[in-house]
This record gives sequence, structure tokens and C-alpha cells, in this order.
Amino acid sequence: MIIAVTGTPGVGKTTVSKLLAEKLGYEYVNLREYALGKGIGEMKGDELEVEVDELAYNFEKDFKGKNVVVDGHLSHFLNSDLVIVLRANPKLIAERLKERGYSREKLGENVEAELVDVILVEALEENENVIEVDTTGKTPEEVVEEILNLIQKGVRRRVGIVDWSEVYDEVLPYLRL
Repeated sequence: MIIAVTGTPGVGKTTVSKLLAEKLGYEYVNLREYALGKGIGEMKGDELEVEVDELAYNFEKDFKGKNVVVDGHLSHFLNSDLVIVLRANPKLIAERLKERGYSREKLGENVEAELVDVILVEALEENENVIEVDTTGKTPEEVVEEILNLIQKGVRRRVGIVDWSEVYDEVLPYLRL
């Protein structure tokens, strides 16, 4: 089973993915490191730009039939059995990305993406089995337990549980206006 964990930068993908893989006894794959290791894409400044189709083709070739948790904000474009879209309050994302030293432009772009559900919409366009999980105010362990409970119950689709319209005024200072 291939489980793709995706979401806006700063939602907790890597922490949750590693813990989920450990709990399930699956292999953990960081999609960025995988692409770099395969020579897919090219670095533009500190960002890796990849051809999504090439990435998906190579990933499927290497991991089809294996038990994998793949972590990356493009992982929902891969051929996977289940996509977990992690969400977090856009203000929390802004604070995390600020700590990571993101530029004002990049920070605003990602806060905006979370605010308007960009990754969720992309995931739904590409996949049948999509589970949305709000990580706000939860420990990584709690998020993983929620995911495991949903998987055990056979849930294959749970979306529409997050609405950030109420926090718009709080994140206004971070947006690219």
C-alpha cells in the first residue's frame, strides 16, 4: 500500500509521515530526497523544480507493490492507494515558515495556499481516496492515531472538515496583497 502524505509546507508532513511509517512498519520516503537521488528535476535557488510526470513514473516503477509512506507537497500527484492531506491553521503555518527563514513572498504564497485549500483541491482532482486531517492543536502522535483509526475503519474519503475563512483577518498581514 502506498500512502501519500501531502499538505502545505509547515503542516507537519515529515514528522507525521515518519511516525506513521514506523507505526505501520512501512518504508518512509521523502519525495524531495528521492527526486534528488534519482536526478529528477533541477535546483533553482534553494527550490527543486521537477517534472511531475517523470517523478510519478519513476516513483511507481520503484515502489509499486511495496508498503510505503511518501512525504512531500507533491506526493498527491503520485499513483497511491491513499492520500492524507494534512491541514493547519494558516497563522500557525506563517509562524513555522517564518522560523524556517522563508522569504516574505514564499511565506505569503504558502499561507494563501493553505487558506484557499490548494493542495486539497489538487489531491481531489488526482485521487479517489483522500482523507483530510486538521493538525492544528494536536501532537504528531495524536494526528497519527487519528489517521490509523480512519484507516482501520475503512474510511477512504473524508474532506471538507477544514474552513479557514474565520481566520482570514488574522493572516492578512502574511498575505501577498
